[in-house]
Amino acid sequence: MCEYFVKADPIAYEQRTRSVRIHGVLTSIRLENMAWDILAEMADAESCTTNHLIVTFHDEIMAHRGEVPNFASFLRVTCMRYLRRQLMAAERERPTVAPPPKVVALGARASR
Repeated sequence: MCEYFVKADPIAYEQRTRSVRIHGVLTSIRLENMAWDILAEMADAESCTTNHLIVTFHDEIMAHRGEVPNFASFLRVTCMRYLRRQLMAAERERPTVAPPPKVVALGARASR
């Protein structure tokens, strides 16, 4: 199992810092490239930019919690939850396969 994970492209877990403007305040967010890719996918699904999506997440978590102690970690967990939701939706949409028909064993022939 671990071989699948350790053979991941190092670029996927290399961190990249991006500047994001949240309500006029420029802030830097450091995430792994894969997290940035997932955020871009999420933004595309919402027909907005990655920056706009991040600002939306920031506003929503502030409204819900009142503070964001570690916004980068929140974004990472958000990416994982998005992927989990995608997987669960795909599993629900997957057609169910009918179980194979039961094979009925024929009994031993009666002796005459």
